Amino acid sequence: MNTRVQALKRVALGYHHGSRNTAARFLEEAIKRKSEMNKNEVQPYLRRFLNEIDRLAMRKDNQEKAEHALLLSTVFQNAVVAGE
Repeated sequence: MNTRVQALKRVALGYHHGSRNTAARFLEEAIKRKSEMNKNEVQPYLRRFLNEIDRLAMRKDNQEKAEHALLLSTVFQNAVVAGE
């Protein structure tokens, strides 16, 4: 899960700094990492947030994408630290 956290943080930074191509590349990476996971091994509340990764690409506003990617990266980072 740690690589997904890093990818989402890079998505947030990319959109925040106006680097849409970089952000889009890291968003693809986060989506790829998500698809590699066994979702049955993830806490139920985290599954909801995992589904949000795909929806992130559909958002129109880049600032909104940056904020939501940062939120998701923080949630997953906290889960990693807590050992979930």
